[in-house]
Amino acid sequence: MENQKRTEISEVGEFGLIDRLSQQFTNRHASTLKGIGDDAAVIDLGDGTVQVVTTDLLIEGVHFDLSYCPLQHLGFKAIAVNVSDVAAMNAIPQQVTVSIALSNRFSVEAVEALYEGIRMAAEHYAVDVIGGDTTASRSGLVISVTAMGVAKKEEISYRSGAQLNDIVCVTGDLGGALIGLQILEREKQVYLADPNMKPDLEKYAYVTGRQLRPQARMDIIHELKEMGVVPTSMLDVSDGLASELFHICKQSACGVTIYEDKLPIDKQTFDTAVELGLDPITCVLNGGEDYELLFTIQQKDFKTLEKHPDIHFIGHISPASEGKSLVTKSGTVVNLKAQGWKHF
Repeated sequence: MENQKRTEISEVGEFGLIDRLSQQFTNRHASTLKGIGDDAAVIDLGDGTVQVVTTDLLIEGVHFDLSYCPLQHLGFKAIAVNVSDVAAMNAIPQQVTVSIALSNRFSVEAVEALYEGIRMAAEHYAVDVIGGDTTASRSGLVISVTAMGVAKKEEISYRSGAQLNDIVCVTGDLGGALIGLQILEREKQVYLADPNMKPDLEKYAYVTGRQLRPQARMDIIHELKEMGVVPTSMLDVSDGLASELFHICKQSACGVTIYEDKLPIDKQTFDTAVELGLDPITCVLNGGEDYELLFTIQQKDFKTLEKHPDIHFIGHISPASEGKSLVTKSGTVVNLKAQGWKHF
């Protein structure tokens, strides 16, 4: 045992760790259509419909900082990020369970504020809170949410379905949550240095809102269903656009080309990035927690979505041999890099 090699988790990263652990498991039931490796697991209900199941953890000091994150917003976000994973499978959420671990520094009123945010999100996304668990924590607050949804079997969108010449689409705008986090952290440091200083957040309302109270794009899922468009592949942008594109390329065995001038960024995100000395395009490519939808569609569906005000066409799927490329505004082709959010 003394000579056994120790591998640091940081060496393999989050997804490398998941790959190593998932290799130990095989599915025993025919009803398990998809296990580890997508935004949610998929279970065959046997009547042409499937259930999707996803779970997520939010840890104080890792995913949120209560010095600037209101408990109501945190409760809403905990539900929204799980609903987003259900949306990323092209499914409709129905139920959630919520488990929390908390220390004695939290009052009953504080927990009620957290659950008021959970209630608001449950109402907003039309999901039922059906149970969970409550236990003690020796450190900070831990929230675990499991979300369940349903879809027709043929309408599920996996990460592995992208085909050559499919169009790459993304909703909304990107990079805002990362910039919002930078502003919140900056103002926290100002406050810690001088508690008499009032945080300057008013002019950054959009980007801080993107960080504190993200929205799952269920509106897009409902619209795609109404228009009869089933994405060939889809996931949500939680770890950064480039990182998510790498997931599609890996699981669909393809390459991708995206165009810098097609990437959607809000003016406040752009201006604030410049103010902070950050490259706005790097923020768009590698900023996490936007929870927009990244998906691919067949060429024939382009006309149907062409005039949608909140769906942007940013590139196309290419042969795996061509790799992953970004075409800059000047026309230079560069290799796409995925820095993303590193958990370890």
